[in-house]
Amino acid sequence: MSWLVVGGSGFVGSSVLRALQAAGIDARALPAPRLATTARTPAALLEAAAGTDVAALVAGIGGHDVVVNAAGLATPSAPEGPELLGANALLPAVLARAAAAAGARRLVHLSSAAVQGRTDRLDESGTVRPFSAYSRSKALGEQALVLAADGAPGLSVVTVRATSVQGPARPTTAALVRLARSPLASVASPGTARSPITSVAALADVVLTVGGHEGAVPATVLQPWEGLTVRTVLEAAGGRPRMLPAAPCRAAVAGGYAVSRLLGGRLDGHVRRVELMWFGQDQVPGWVVEQGLAPAPAVRDVLAQARAGAAPD
Repeated sequence: MSWLVVGGSGFVGSSVLRALQAAGIDARALPAPRLATTARTPAALLEAAAGTDVAALVAGIGGHDVVVNAAGLATPSAPEGPELLGANALLPAVLARAAAAAGARRLVHLSSAAVQGRTDRLDESGTVRPFSAYSRSKALGEQALVLAADGAPGLSVVTVRATSVQGPARPTTAALVRLARSPLASVASPGTARSPITSVAALADVVLTVGGHEGAVPATVLQPWEGLTVRTVLEAAGGRPRMLPAAPCRAAVAGGYAVSRLLGGRLDGHVRRVELMWFGQDQVPGWVVEQGLAPAPAVRDVLAQARAGAAPD
């Protein structure tokens, strides 16, 4: 099989390309087109995709069996706007249209578990609860892609929901290390809640597994948990987190969201990061685990590398 990674120069895309090359699979990268839209419903996005010129994409995809969409704007705190919607909501449907026209076998779209927001347990259903402009754009991208897939019966379309993906050189990982080493590092008692922190290497392995699977694959696949709790994440990042009573932590989170609502939701992302540090987020095992195809956990090594490369305290 021949693979094409759209957005192959980015953080996740470059990791997917390296994994493909290490596996001896023919693969190349293709820059994503710059799109912008004001469409804010799946139907409107599908209509916008139908009106988008895909000739260049069809030519670029031609001859490739598997297309991976690793493009998009990974900016959780970004305000809503045409560029964010174009990159995260419109592009998936455009790529589905182009991939079907080019005769590709499978399209693997990389989304985010953020689409399910503050749900107690992440799953592989179509239920979404976005809480920010970024998560809304990713949720719309998933929903528009479902509609686009219905119009492309010869194309297998799979959405991979990534959790909180870390890499040794990623700024968000460096920020996690700084947080772990700071006086703010803390968890809600008993500190055993699952953390959605995962590694980019494991995500790349999931993409290869899903893209190359010979049988049927679910419409949505969740990146598996890598085994860390809210406490062990901070410890692996070099911290010694304080244990806080759970009830006051929950009250603080509720108060934070209440203040954010008064400010038009501008603090939602910040409050959510604190909530995840204290309480984590549970998730179902998912299709990859159920099939016995889960990648080897690598997030501890990622945090160790990031910790080693961080400035001393």
